[in-house]
Amino acid sequence: MKNISVIETHQAGGKFWSCDNSYKDLGPAGEMKVLVVFPDEKETTIRGFGGAFTEAAAHTYKNLSEEAGKRLIKDLFGDDGLRYNIGRIHMNSCDFALGNYTYIEEGDESLETFNIEHDEKEIIPMIKEAEKELGKPLVLLMAPWSPPPFMKTNGEMNHGGKLKEEYKDLWARYYVRFIEEYRKRGIEISFTSIQNEPNATQTWDSCRYDADEEAEFAIDHLGPALKEAGLTDDVKILVWDHNKEIAYDRFRQIMARDSADEYIFGCAVHWYTGDHFENLQLIKKHFPEKEIFFTEGCVEYSRFAVDGDVHNAEMYAHQMLGNLKGGISAIFDWNLMVDYQGGPNHVGNYCDAPIKATEAGDDYEKKLSYYYIGHFSRYIREGARLVWSSCYTDKVQCASFVNPDGERVIVLLNESEEDVPITIKEGESSVMVEVKAHSIKTVRYYT
Repeated sequence: MKNISVIETHQAGGKFWSCDNSYKDLGPAGEMKVLVVFPDEKETTIRGFGGAFTEAAAHTYKNLSEEAGKRLIKDLFGDDGLRYNIGRIHMNSCDFALGNYTYIEEGDESLETFNIEHDEKEIIPMIKEAEKELGKPLVLLMAPWSPPPFMKTNGEMNHGGKLKEEYKDLWARYYVRFIEEYRKRGIEISFTSIQNEPNATQTWDSCRYDADEEAEFAIDHLGPALKEAGLTDDVKILVWDHNKEIAYDRFRQIMARDSADEYIFGCAVHWYTGDHFENLQLIKKHFPEKEIFFTEGCVEYSRFAVDGDVHNAEMYAHQMLGNLKGGISAIFDWNLMVDYQGGPNHVGNYCDAPIKATEAGDDYEKKLSYYYIGHFSRYIREGARLVWSSCYTDKVQCASFVNPDGERVIVLLNESEEDVPITIKEGESSVMVEVKAHSIKTVRYYT
C-alpha cells in the first residue's frame, strides 16, 4: 500500500474530515481483526452523489446573504465541499414548494400555455450556480409529484387520485415539453421517473399508480413520447421511486410487460420504511443489466425521534453503506438545504437536512450528517466500482470501492459504544486503523 490517508469524523473528538497521512504499510497481516479487500471482485459502477433542487432549497438559498450563498454552493459542489455531481428536480410542485403549481393554465389540453417561468425565478439559477462551481453539467433526475388537477380523478394536486385515461398521452407530452424547455435554457435532464411515491395518498402533491398502470404509462405513453421527440438516448426512465420493502415485487411486475426492457432503464427507491437492502440485491440478481438509484431520503420530524446529530448522521451513513452494497449506483439526498424550521413546506411536512439555514435566514449551519455524507461523496468518484470485502466484526459497517485511477476507498462506520481496531488487508499489504465509537472513517490508498 502507498499514499495511505485516513479521513475521520468523530464529533466527540472534535474531528470533521480530519486527514492523517502518517499511516504506513505494515506488510502481511495476521488472521485476527482483519478486513479483507478483494479489488478484482467488481460490482456496481457508481454514478455519483447529490441532492434535490426543491423550491424550498432554492428559495432558502436565494434568501442567504451574497457571501453565504457563494459559500453554500462551494460546500455542496466544490472540491472542498461534498463534491456533488448529480441532482434531482421536481416537475410541477412537490410538498417542499411554496404552494401547488403547474406550468400550464388549468384545462389547457394543447399545452399552448406551457411556461417554466416559475422555475426561472429560483430553481434554475441555483442549478446554474451549481454547474458553474462543478465545472461541468450536473446529471439531473426529474420526477413529478402530481399532474395538473384537471388531468386527475380527484380534481386536485393533493390527496392522491389517479391520472385520467384520456390524459395519458397529454401527460406524457408534458414531460417532453418540460425536458425541452430546460434544454433551451442550457440544462440537460438525463433521467425521469414516472411518479414520486406512486403507492401513497399524501396530504401534499401526489398521484397513485398500481404496477400495471405505471408499466402501461411508461411503455405505451412516456417511452413512445420520448422516442418521437428524439430523446430516447438522452433521457432514461426509472420506475417505482418509492420505498424499498416492495421494490423487487413492483419492479418484477413492471418488467414482465412486453417492451419493458426497451423503455425502462431501472428502479428508483426511498428509505422511509426501513433497510430492506435484500430487495435491492434481488433486483440486481434478476435484472443485472438494470440500475437502481436511491432518489430520496431524509429525517422526517413527524416519523423519527430526533435525538441528536449523531443519530441522524449515523442513519445517513448506515443507509448509504447498505444501499451501495445492495447495488445502488447513484444516491440523491432530499433537500439540498432547508430553512430553520425544516421547510418551507406548503403542508407543514417539515424535515431535517444536512444543511439548515439559521433563524435569521441569511446564513446556515452544516449538521453532522453533512460530514458523514462527505465520507462517501468526496472520495468515491464517478465511475468507481463497488468491490467485495469481508470484515471480522459487525460492530463496524463497511463498503469498499476502487476509483477509476485504481485508488482504493474503504468507508468504515462505527455506531457502537466502543472503539474497534481493524487491520485492512489487501494481498500482502495491510494497514491498521482504530474506528472510534460513534465515528466514521474513510481509508484511501494505492497499490
